[in-house]
Amino acid sequence: MTDGMSFRGGVRDTENALVDPPAAFVEQANVTARGVDREWPECWARAADYLDWMTPYERVLDATDGYDWFAGGELNASYNCIDRHVEAGRKSQTALRWEGRLGETRTYTYHDLSREVNALAAALRDRGVEADDVVTLYMPMVPELPIAMLACARIGAVHSVVFAGYSADALATRLADTGSAVLFACDGYYRRGTAYDLKRKADNACLDVPQSVDRIVVDRLDDDRPHGDNYTDYAAFVADYWGETVAPVARAANDPLFEIQTSGTTGEPTLIRHTTGGYLAQVAWTTHAVLDLEPGDTYWCTADIGWITGHSYTVYGPLALGATTVLYEGTSDYPERDHLWEVIERNGVEVFYTAPTVIRAFAKWGSDHVDRHDLSSLRLLGTVGEPTDEATWEWYYEHVGRESCAVVDTWWQTETGGVLLSTLPGVDGMRPEAVGPPLPGVSVDIVDARGNSVDTGDSGSLVLTRPFPGMGVDVGESTGNAPEAWRYRTGDAATVDADGYVHLLGREDDALDLDGRRLWTHEIEAAIVGVEGVAEAAVVGVDAGGVTPYAYVSLQRGTGPASAIRERVRDAVARDVGAFATPATVVFTPDLPKTRSGKVMRRHLRQIATGEGVSDTSVLRNPEIVGELESVTDVSE
Repeated sequence: MTDGMSFRGGVRDTENALVDPPAAFVEQANVTARGVDREWPECWARAADYLDWMTPYERVLDATDGYDWFAGGELNASYNCIDRHVEAGRKSQTALRWEGRLGETRTYTYHDLSREVNALAAALRDRGVEADDVVTLYMPMVPELPIAMLACARIGAVHSVVFAGYSADALATRLADTGSAVLFACDGYYRRGTAYDLKRKADNACLDVPQSVDRIVVDRLDDDRPHGDNYTDYAAFVADYWGETVAPVARAANDPLFEIQTSGTTGEPTLIRHTTGGYLAQVAWTTHAVLDLEPGDTYWCTADIGWITGHSYTVYGPLALGATTVLYEGTSDYPERDHLWEVIERNGVEVFYTAPTVIRAFAKWGSDHVDRHDLSSLRLLGTVGEPTDEATWEWYYEHVGRESCAVVDTWWQTETGGVLLSTLPGVDGMRPEAVGPPLPGVSVDIVDARGNSVDTGDSGSLVLTRPFPGMGVDVGESTGNAPEAWRYRTGDAATVDADGYVHLLGREDDALDLDGRRLWTHEIEAAIVGVEGVAEAAVVGVDAGGVTPYAYVSLQRGTGPASAIRERVRDAVARDVGAFATPATVVFTPDLPKTRSGKVMRRHLRQIATGEGVSDTSVLRNPEIVGELESVTDVSE
């Protein structure tokens, strides 16, 4: 078992040496010691210290009936993200900086944000929305989305954000599951300069739910279309409330803040409910300790707010700390492939948090897109969403961070609410291809199929072995009466090395049974990505009288003939993993099907490989690649 409270990094090994964080970063880091002098669960009190409480909590954890974090305490998330910064004299500081797909920009100070949130909160209150009512938000990355989230939190309503790329059926399912009677939607959104109708999908969804839904529409397309009798225009909805102040409603620490469904990219979507006190405390502390944010820092997380990463580390974490958070409506390569770096340069971004797949894409296109921009404002780089292979880590560290930035590879899930595994950048050495040790207060185990702990270096299932504040309601299960008997099987496979660093291997569902051995797709993918000229790879198993690995490979710009690369790919897998794991099929593709958050959709690749076909591409940011891959006829050459 690995317990983050007792581990201290810094020991080097000969195979995969730790990389020391830059000395200049360590000198200014928010956390320079782990604080191991407090016992679990009391150690989590430090997270609660980053919040202002209306009523002080009585106990860090009350496990009498379930897990009640910060029992007896009351607070308001909107107050913690806005009011206290205004009251501290930072009302003129920038809170949100938005860049639209068509080049538009909007800037909101904390005073502006307060004005917008209060007006919308007043309008919702007078429309009859009360504490614990669920409000659904179906919008792209526009400022009105975080404003609506914070307005709901202000009056104690529970928000449910639905990713704008989802279909009408997916929206209808989420409306029905939550019983939501209020829906905010945009009239549409832009994708690579093309306008897409969002309101029509919202209309169709509302026809398929049993409850009546009150609808408010935000103009994004500016095309002067009438919204119809079923909608209230957003501008008209708040017009009579400018200048009003709504007192933030006191919420018990275990009262719900929001509901969110898992993406469904690895199985059926699951509805997760996060509480106000525990969730907000954990994301505030991890934003401070792992992402190294302080009031006034400028920060950019590229995740869509429709996903949990956007909730935690675009909205609640940065704003709870009084930072400036950048919202970007566009994609990383539009209108030009260097636009992402242009955004960092223009806004003076200091901390950048993105997915490994985004980094691999830029590595594939070449470093000149990065090199032409001044990225000297950056001090910390982060990754989230998938395991980071060594080649990707090194490219990120060298070409984006210029070897002067700390790098944190983070692991967490929708179910956990916030980061649980990561190095503390001012304390721990960085190890390429390892996510890092558990954070203080987090305990994990790697177990076999029977639930027994495996030896150091052996693969198994990643299990969380102690409750933590940010976990969703009813996540995990108890095998006894004591909190220490709680367990949560994450569904991810991993190993842990002698220094306590966890190495992720991918989802357990993606495991392959080859030649009597259970193998994780990440092991094969890591070998492929190590081949010179390969930018990224995804491996799936196809049952053809026995499981056969199929490899989908994307090459870097200017790479030689595919036939030569194909043989090098097979040789690398045979050498690094074993001949039994050599892909029978290697498909070269300009890109891999990915969600907007950067997760590779291996389920779609498996459907393509088997000829089953992909019926729903609404979750993808690049659905056109599915058609290209399905058109490949001779996939072995």
